[in-house]
Amino acid sequence: MDGLMQNVPLTVDRIIDHAANWHGGREIVSRDAEGRVTRSTYADIHADAKRVSNALAAEGIEPGDRIATMAWNGARHVAAWYGATGMGAVLHTLNPRLFLEQIAYIANHAGDRMLIADPATADLVEELLPQVPSIEKVIFFCDAESMPETTFPAVAFDDWIAVQSAEYDWGAFDENTACGLCYTSGTTGNPKGVLYSHRSNYIHALMTLQRDALALSARDTVLLVVPMYHANAWGVVYSAPAVGAKLVLPGQRMDGESIYNLIEQEGVTYSAAVPTVWQMLLQYMQESGKRFTTLERVTIGGSACPESIIRTFRDDYGVDVIQGWGMTETSPLGTVSVPNASVAVKSEPEQMAYKLKQGRLLCGLEMKLVDDAGNRLPHDGKTPGRLMIKGPTIAGAYFDGAGGDVLDEEGFFDTGDVSTIDAEGYMQITDRAKDVVKSGGEWISSIEIENIAMGHEAVANAAVVGVAHPKWDERPILLCQLKPGASASADDLKDFLDGKIARWWMPDDVLFVADIPLGPTGKIDKKAIRAGLEGYELPFEGTR
Repeated sequence: MDGLMQNVPLTVDRIIDHAANWHGGREIVSRDAEGRVTRSTYADIHADAKRVSNALAAEGIEPGDRIATMAWNGARHVAAWYGATGMGAVLHTLNPRLFLEQIAYIANHAGDRMLIADPATADLVEELLPQVPSIEKVIFFCDAESMPETTFPAVAFDDWIAVQSAEYDWGAFDENTACGLCYTSGTTGNPKGVLYSHRSNYIHALMTLQRDALALSARDTVLLVVPMYHANAWGVVYSAPAVGAKLVLPGQRMDGESIYNLIEQEGVTYSAAVPTVWQMLLQYMQESGKRFTTLERVTIGGSACPESIIRTFRDDYGVDVIQGWGMTETSPLGTVSVPNASVAVKSEPEQMAYKLKQGRLLCGLEMKLVDDAGNRLPHDGKTPGRLMIKGPTIAGAYFDGAGGDVLDEEGFFDTGDVSTIDAEGYMQITDRAKDVVKSGGEWISSIEIENIAMGHEAVANAAVVGVAHPKWDERPILLCQLKPGASASADDLKDFLDGKIARWWMPDDVLFVADIPLGPTGKIDKKAIRAGLEGYELPFEGTR
């Protein structure tokens, strides 16, 4: 027997419709590269998004066509996002921080028909266009006065939509229609496309709004630092409008002072970013003596959060830190480190152990641990295994068949992460499968050593990689980037690690470097580190 409820498609245009209809006057604040702040509302964005849909239709864009954006977070970008998806096109976000060759590969693989870009990327677009023949038109997110000089024809976004009507019938398609396209970082080969549906994005927004997730509300002012080209901006580009939260979009400037000023000027209560952004913010605040007056909580994801960041936010500034875990293939949020009832009554040191984990599953998802043979492993908080995940917001395949079959016989997706799951259901990433140091048949967590090393007062950033060893297969070495003016020796770092990790985990060498290379999304680029260590030899046989 079927139920008798209305069958209304879960398409994302309904999210911005809701924001405009019931939170229409709520502000969206944008800052451009020059620091100029502009203010609009959800009603304004809704109207502009409809104009974008009409403009795309006038260009001959049809449902399923890919529309690329290459830009930082701003109100025009949000309008283009909803305008493209509302008329059935696929919004494909390109990361401007990637190398030209990577962007060209991704745009060609996606078959992008149009490109809407930030004016600051004009030089990059000049180099890109000859390599991507599918792009028929270029629009820049600006007005006519701010148009960059180019050798190719381009149009200002404001002029492009100004002549269009703000009336358009959205959503005349199935909820399983493709909605967005985002590519993986490609650390182990060519990037692969993850093709989100309207249904998956809508459900993800509802999942993240849970009290035990991001817990956004109409009373929040949200600073969306995580870029819109980074896995749907962690879904906040959907969840904030869904509840009518004020949305603050910082543009390209991510330095500590710029982020702090926006937080204070706009009364931000919640923000989301990768650890490197928060490190820059905390360093600025410590140097300037500034304080927060409105910020209540932040979500940190993209890479494991060092305990020092959690403690500094909480103890020095009264801000709660929520760790989140996910990936492009999970829409992206999968787990959140909000305490459950039994953890909430534990002592502060006991609670910290759980805060350092990546957290518990969002409702609607399943996860399991398996060994290399696919056998299930216990959830005892100790046994590491490959993390597998399943649910309505999880990729079932890659765009255009890349990567072949990606699900096991039970329909679980292999995340490529190695983790543990404890009896309370808290998952903790111990490493990426490709980054774990395999020494003498045992696994050494590079992430755990990195996070502990980051607690040393002289260390600004740290990375651990495995290097070949004739007896143990691999041994870990530690790379440290020191804070300006700080000094430390290899023995200092080893003494600091002593007693905090197993003796056989102790790095065989400590190298001090000017910079730890970071990838386009702010994660440590271990591929680049390994390339830089080509020819490196361990100074001795090691500690095992």
